[in-house]
Amino acid sequence: MRQAMNHAQRLRAPHLLPGAWLALMLLGPVAAAQQLDIRLPLEKGSVRFAVIGDMGTGLPPQYAVARQMELYRQKTGYDFVLMLGDNIYGGHGPTDFHRKFELPYKPLLDAGVKFYACLGNHDDPAVEIRYKPFGMDGRRYYTFKQGAVEFFVLDSNYMDPDQLTWVAGQLRESKSRWKLAYFHHPLYSDAKTHGSDLDLRSRLQPLFDEYKVNVVLSGHDHVYERLKPQQGIYYFVEGDSGQLRPHDLHRHRGDMEVGEDTAQSFMLVEITPDAFHFQVITGEGRTIDSGSLPHP
Repeated sequence: MRQAMNHAQRLRAPHLLPGAWLALMLLGPVAAAQQLDIRLPLEKGSVRFAVIGDMGTGLPPQYAVARQMELYRQKTGYDFVLMLGDNIYGGHGPTDFHRKFELPYKPLLDAGVKFYACLGNHDDPAVEIRYKPFGMDGRRYYTFKQGAVEFFVLDSNYMDPDQLTWVAGQLRESKSRWKLAYFHHPLYSDAKTHGSDLDLRSRLQPLFDEYKVNVVLSGHDHVYERLKPQQGIYYFVEGDSGQLRPHDLHRHRGDMEVGEDTAQSFMLVEITPDAFHFQVITGEGRTIDSGSLPHP
């Protein structure tokens, strides 16, 4: 027994919380034996990525979701991840970034997967926009393109006139077939704790409607929700990739298509010329939502 304990102690990373280390140790054999349920078409030339939100806890559920992300990456070949804010909870020192980002997503980072973050209300803009693995390059808001998809990454903490003018100009000039916007605070949400940000909706939705945004992704509420299309736009809330607020959804409101508030999850997305394909997977490997939405 002493020899086994010493061996485990030698293996244990000193900077990793015992709970997170235990999660890695216990999940490894289970994950290796897991039969993956892949529902994306995996078409040649498609744009594939993962989506996480409110994840930066450094606790075992974050590690469990990260393990599933790597397993599905190996089979689907996605090569970048959208981060919907609250990327790092608590402190923002080197140890925090190591334990709450670099360690859980190490297999993805080692495989060359890129991350593109937006800012949440628990984030430190001064630090995070300059943290190279978050892909922000010193910017609070920015755009990038992948194939036929253009991504508009906004800072919903401070939707000042300058940012609104910038958003309108970028959307107006975009020639991309698919326009996808993401930011932290949801325009539509059936969660009890926060719910829809009506002020932000009044500022952004007219622009999204005018310039034909197709998909909007947000976090903030620690649940997963797919909403009925609003003015032809598909809205999702993915705010439970690390944090979870159990039983926080209003189940009988008219805007909800699918909601889950009992398990942490992440989204897999594949965009083809004519459809937005998605699959939502929990840290235990269970699919809680999937489907294909046509290009409007």
